[in-house]
Amino acid sequence: MFGVKGQVCIVTGGAKGIGKAICEIFCKSGATVALWDILESGQQTCNKIIEEGGDIFFQKINITDPKSVDQGVAEIIDKYGKIDILINNAGVIKDRSFTKMSKEEWDTVIDINLNGIFLVTKAVFPIMKKARYGRIISASSINGFAGAFGQANYAATKAGIVGFTKALSKEGGKYGITVNSIAPGHIETDMTNKMPPEMIKSAVKMIPLERAGTPEEIAYAYLFLASKEASFINGITLHANGGALTI
Repeated sequence: MFGVKGQVCIVTGGAKGIGKAICEIFCKSGATVALWDILESGQQTCNKIIEEGGDIFFQKINITDPKSVDQGVAEIIDKYGKIDILINNAGVIKDRSFTKMSKEEWDTVIDINLNGIFLVTKAVFPIMKKARYGRIISASSINGFAGAFGQANYAATKAGIVGFTKALSKEGGKYGITVNSIAPGHIETDMTNKMPPEMIKSAVKMIPLERAGTPEEIAYAYLFLASKEASFINGITLHANGGALTI
């Protein structure tokens, strides 16, 4: 198993979906996980993982609020004295064709998907820099590369995360901090299962593996990049889409 045992990890948006799977896999691999989410169901996710032997705790954090983020980080440092891994997983979609998209829908997606990553990483980066070690991994998307109808806001943020990752990797490398991102394709979650059946069928048809991915498969990709074994991988976006898009 890749080495994250004894490390302290923040997972934003960890209450459900891919974030929940990341929390489960990292706990099984020996990490201590701080599950950040604005959803109260984050505590239920923690309770379930604790029952299975995981070392995890819930913090209700709004990643768009600097005070909330700083308080969450301070609590972790006060108890554990370090933060080894940051998984910027939290995100939102507000799909609408561009001509009908409101400024509020644009701003909401930008604020959570992009500004939130800035605020959380800004709070954690100095801690990793002082420790001269860290792993920062953020959630991009296949649609940050391929685009998707009705996702001008979402695709813009996911493409932005790729640029953010490349730029920050130049600054963190000399301090032992690697900065990478993961771009999932169509993954079977509660959110994607709410899509119209014809849209799901069309998405799966584009995948050479002829199936959707699972949250656990994406979580293992995060686990690899977060491990000590991935110490020479920096500034990349790992595509996990079953071959639907090759870069």
